[in-house]
Amino acid sequence: MRAGRGVVTSLRDRSPVHGLARRRLGPADVAAQSIAGSAPSAAMAATPVIVAGMAGAGTVWSFVVAGVLALLVAASVARFTRRMAAPGGIYTLTAQGLGAGPAFAAGIATLAGYLLLCGAAIAGAVAYLGPLCGPWATGPLASALLAVAVGAVVTALVVRGVRPAARVVLLVEAVAVAVLVGVFVVLLVGGPLPGPGAPAPPAGPGAVAAGVVPALAAFIGFEMATSLGAEARRPFRSVPRAVTATAAVTAVLYVFAAAVQVAGFAAVPGGLAGQTQPVQVLAVARGWSWIPPLLDAALVLSFLACAVATTTALSRVLFALARDGVVPRPLGRTHRRFRTPHVAVGLGAPAATLAVAVPVALGVPVGTVLAALLGVATVGFLVGYALVCLAAPAFLRRIGELTPAAVATAVVAVPSLVAALVAFVVAAPATGIALAVALAAGAVWAVVLRRRGRLHDLGVYDETVASDVWGRAR
Repeated sequence: MRAGRGVVTSLRDRSPVHGLARRRLGPADVAAQSIAGSAPSAAMAATPVIVAGMAGAGTVWSFVVAGVLALLVAASVARFTRRMAAPGGIYTLTAQGLGAGPAFAAGIATLAGYLLLCGAAIAGAVAYLGPLCGPWATGPLASALLAVAVGAVVTALVVRGVRPAARVVLLVEAVAVAVLVGVFVVLLVGGPLPGPGAPAPPAGPGAVAAGVVPALAAFIGFEMATSLGAEARRPFRSVPRAVTATAAVTAVLYVFAAAVQVAGFAAVPGGLAGQTQPVQVLAVARGWSWIPPLLDAALVLSFLACAVATTTALSRVLFALARDGVVPRPLGRTHRRFRTPHVAVGLGAPAATLAVAVPVALGVPVGTVLAALLGVATVGFLVGYALVCLAAPAFLRRIGELTPAAVATAVVAVPSLVAALVAFVVAAPATGIALAVALAAGAVWAVVLRRRGRLHDLGVYDETVASDVWGRAR
């Protein structure tokens, strides 16, 4: 509690987020969370062809626009994370600007986003691990068992703590990105494939705008460093830097990857949009048979790193919601030795694994499962991003630090994200149905919480405690 003129009259004996390993993680550990969460290697290989199906010759520009939107979201997030540290990420940040109702919506949206993105990452790892393992790993049952194995590895890494998991994640994603960049450089040197097609005419604004929607899916997860705010050693520096740098670096990587692939198929009828596995096609056409297995291995590493980072973020959001009384209290417990929300990890990771293993075991292709989970996850992230961008100027106004830049960011980002969300739902009706079901379930949940008096003062965050202050009374 603070008195007038900034004089500290009393401090808590323990933080509201006690149990976590407060102030332990360095900048690299924090950055690893956002880098792995966005899975840049996987996005570089898989997303440009999807965007090309919507934007055609405007694919590169669609990624440029999506990158600008990601940086606007990062700027909004930074306006909070320079001033507060919270494990709940976007959920907690929204609470500080817009109050309990929007915070609850952001919590449900990000919870669904992290859960389904974790499932998508597990599905992606299985999709690329199967060919590397040989014929025995094919078939529904084998793929389901691979999903369970990947889920078990992810759970074990996350339960043991952020620091060991972050180091594994950073190493894995660094190797994967290096491999992908090297592959694209080799493909760029090789030049475009020969063909009778004439270069595609320049794309209009409508085509570029249509491509922005799937391009944004490549960026989701870049804000995951916010979930480590309470555990970062210098959160007011390392968290906003990690989020902003990840948005900027991934934007450069995606534009580069898209440009190489668009150029490679410029003379081929149908262009990039007419391909299914463009990187492999470019490599095989030049006789570089060593690239596809190397690419598969890099993508397995990237998806595995994404699953670890997403499970870490998911467990922190569940932890924060539990400390706020929104979900069962046991989810807010932490492991005495590892100081991680092990109960939340034990619920979230298996749930994400089952979302993959069950449909795959029933015969649904793992690629279909991956696309479905990623699509619905994207909707959750877009809702969360729009809310946090709207909350930033409200938060700054409340603390007397509102700036024109904050207002301008919200004015540009919020309508753009809402438009992208609408376009995404319209393009995928099944995703719209899933969104409607989630909204209905969330509304019922909110009514129950309100009747129990729990839907208020949401957004638990870390606070300075007596033991943090030098010269305290002993």
